[in-house]
Amino acid sequence: MIDISESVMQFLLAFVVVVPLLGAVAALLPAPPGLKGKSPEQAVLRHGVTVTGVVLIAAIALALGFDHDHPSRMQATTDISWIPALDVRIHLGIDGISLPLLVLTALLTFLCALYSYFKMPAGPTPKAFVALLLVLESGTLATFAVLDLLLFFLAFETVLIPMYFLIARWGGEGRTRAAWRFILYTLLGSVVMLLGLLLIGIKAGTFDMVALATDNGRSLTTSVQLIAVLAIGIGLAVKTPMWPLHSWLPDAHTSAPTVGSVLLAGVLLKMGTYGFVRILLPIAPDGFRTFAPYLAAFAVVGIIYGSLACLGLAKQGAKGDLKRLIAYSSVGHMGFVLLGIATMTPTGVNGALFANIAHGLITGLLFFLVGALKDRTGTTDLDTLAEESGAALYGKAPRLGGLLAFGAVASLGLPGLAGFWGEMLALFGAFKPAADLSRPAFLTFMSIAAFGTLLTAAYMLVVVRRVCMGVVPQEAPQLADVRSYEFAAWTPLVALTVIAGLWPKALLGLTDPAVQQLLAGGTR
Repeated sequence: MIDISESVMQFLLAFVVVVPLLGAVAALLPAPPGLKGKSPEQAVLRHGVTVTGVVLIAAIALALGFDHDHPSRMQATTDISWIPALDVRIHLGIDGISLPLLVLTALLTFLCALYSYFKMPAGPTPKAFVALLLVLESGTLATFAVLDLLLFFLAFETVLIPMYFLIARWGGEGRTRAAWRFILYTLLGSVVMLLGLLLIGIKAGTFDMVALATDNGRSLTTSVQLIAVLAIGIGLAVKTPMWPLHSWLPDAHTSAPTVGSVLLAGVLLKMGTYGFVRILLPIAPDGFRTFAPYLAAFAVVGIIYGSLACLGLAKQGAKGDLKRLIAYSSVGHMGFVLLGIATMTPTGVNGALFANIAHGLITGLLFFLVGALKDRTGTTDLDTLAEESGAALYGKAPRLGGLLAFGAVASLGLPGLAGFWGEMLALFGAFKPAADLSRPAFLTFMSIAAFGTLLTAAYMLVVVRRVCMGVVPQEAPQLADVRSYEFAAWTPLVALTVIAGLWPKALLGLTDPAVQQLLAGGTR
């Protein structure tokens, strides 16, 4: 930890949230102030790399200056009155729960900007692409930094429009339908969520998330909490996505450009689960306790459903799409996150937060790899990859094949890699849920979820066998192995997956004190 004054920390947090938005405006200017390139298109892409790189450096400085001895305390706080009539404030701050998500967002956005500089997706002008990418980053970072319910909603909604256009204008086949499904599902969920947020703010007399968490639901009647949890939970569940509100996700991932899929899986899905932990658990605990068994039930159905869908896509002759398979795998992985949250225990919630970060790293890497595979072969169809252009990837592009196998075994939860700890802690939380929850029910949920881990291993190993293994035909076209810019974009994800797997305390040491205090009655 570096000793940085609170005023500097406040500046860094505001800088991280605001600079991407300013960078988006600058990207649309006739001559963006980014570093000069050989062409205007290259200059604006370089501008995107520069802005996201500066934001990443500021986020790392924020993490280094964070007081790791007191991760449950809100730090780098800014509290300014914005709309006095509604008591809405520009209230920013971070603790051990939000800091890892903030750094993950800054990292993935920078890696996407770097990747796009060398491999810009086909579509309209790069100016619009870079501007949308930066608006998306700003909205996501703000979601994890704001401490006012209405500001949270505004930030939560800010990301929808840029992601819609990234899919609709730079996506692949079926992009228009996929983009419309994405925007309609998430907007409808958000309308219901807004009603729940307004109900809490009006009944409690404040929209301040810290004050509400400290109050721990004492100023809200049980009926108000039940209505609020149902309304807000639906909006958050759509974004997570929870079965059966997940159906927009496979199409969105399949049609999105590579960087769109990376950010959608790595960052946007985390906004939903973060809302469960930051808002519903501490602010409406009685209402959440009532719905917790149902949330757990939907979570484990999602685990099994996602795994079976992946198995169906992976089998020979199923005409499965590899991007679609990874999208369905996210439904299963996020099911473990929801199960951990539903236990209402420190063990389960810590597991959920750990699984959030692990999923962002691993699935982000997998979508990068599938995008590179499509660039080389022109397809993500598993039958075509296995039988024609991509069979025996180990022999044709050994580094690419090795990274794909690494991502697969990390995703299935191999001990020693990041994917293991989150799901294991979620299962431990279900083994002994909060005192007021039915232990037999959660033991049943735990058993079903544990079976889901076996299904995950099955479909991931089938993918590795079909795509990576085999004898290379002499007439088969050669594939380019990992390029230097791909190596630069993927290495941090590989390294962090290994570090988080071998040293889970680095993340759990941040989240556990904050979770303990959150469940005990708020954040100071």
